[in-house]
Amino acid sequence: MVLQAAAPLALVQLAGPGAAAAAAVVLAWVLRRQQHAPTVHGQQGTPWNSAVLELCPSLAAPYTLPRVLNNGHVETIVAAAFRQRPHILYDRELLALPDGGCVALDTEDLPAAERLPDDAPVLLLLPGLTGGSEDTYVQHAVLRARQAGMRAVVFNSRGTSGSPVLTAQFYSASHTEDLRNVVAHVRARHPRSQLFAAGWSLGANILTRYLGEEGEAAPLAAAAALANPLDLLLSRAAMRTGFSKVYTRNLARSLVRHLAAHAHLFEAEAAAGGRPYRVADALAATTIGQYDDAITTVSFGWPDVMTYYEQSGSVESIPRVRIPLLCIQAADDPIAPHAAIPYKAIQANPHCLLVVTPTGGHLGWCGGPGGVTGAPWPNEGLTEFFTAVRSLLNQPRFAAEAAAEAARQQAAAPPAEPAGVFTLREEVHQAP
Repeated sequence: MVLQAAAPLALVQLAGPGAAAAAAVVLAWVLRRQQHAPTVHGQQGTPWNSAVLELCPSLAAPYTLPRVLNNGHVETIVAAAFRQRPHILYDRELLALPDGGCVALDTEDLPAAERLPDDAPVLLLLPGLTGGSEDTYVQHAVLRARQAGMRAVVFNSRGTSGSPVLTAQFYSASHTEDLRNVVAHVRARHPRSQLFAAGWSLGANILTRYLGEEGEAAPLAAAAALANPLDLLLSRAAMRTGFSKVYTRNLARSLVRHLAAHAHLFEAEAAAGGRPYRVADALAATTIGQYDDAITTVSFGWPDVMTYYEQSGSVESIPRVRIPLLCIQAADDPIAPHAAIPYKAIQANPHCLLVVTPTGGHLGWCGGPGGVTGAPWPNEGLTEFFTAVRSLLNQPRFAAEAAAEAARQQAAAPPAEPAGVFTLREEVHQAP
């Protein structure tokens, strides 16, 4: 950023010393760092939450940002454009689902000397809409998980990150069955490991809905939801105003690209008298709503797109969550608006903790130790949280929670591979 600002400053200097001095003052103000402090919400007086927070200092620690990034839009765009990509190599597993669909599970491909033990905790990662293993925020989480002794598995939804599309169906904000099959498969693959999960944006919404549906039976030790839109009607309204219209156009273009590569499947089903997809309308979509109206609502049987949005958020799932859930939201998120955060529901549920950062944008969070180009700010807090859960479940004073967790996981773990689910393996090597 300093180098980019130096060229216009040199031009201003040619205009005279007064203009140069003014430009220098402006540049100094823009680059000056400002401190911010997250706020933590939830039943902090409970022994469990108090112990978790004591072991997670990063969740409440102040952070600094260049003043120019103190805007949700700017931070969202800068993080997407300038965040460095870690050098991650993946081993890909294709998981065929009972309905004939397919998803891709990516695990870091490591040299033998660096591989984690078989019983290492597993962290299942759910990227955002159209996101996948190649996204920088996902790759930083994979790297940090490994450094903390956890094996990260990235769940690439149908059609994302090169995942094959075998049927006329993608995914949706409310569809949790693919996640349910993935969790069952990962549990069977790693029967001696604790299983955690973290999701971003749409992935956070799906994960939170899944936890609400599973309740006490959730086969996870703990979970985290980041930049969760929570209320899709509020999110839709936020993206229909001002500069935020850029996001819905860009996301719509991504959805259209995914559909274009597999349009023949959807056209064939509609022509054969199956689900009445409007493929031409979807390919011409310039907003997420137009795409969802032509494809998503048809796939999952919603009467119209507004009903889909009204009933597919995860805000109503919060009271039914029964495992430790960490929610991290940015107050200036232009896609997951602050107004959607259910403070009262989180306060009423002893299993939930909420951290709200005053800055961050949508999946930006440039206040991490590495600055704008480094890992997102929540990375350290995530690994602290899951490490804290592991530690506390082994302590005698939380023996009841540990026993309940063991019983849940034993009951949820299938004795063998789920019926109708099989795997194909292929090596995926991603360039740095």
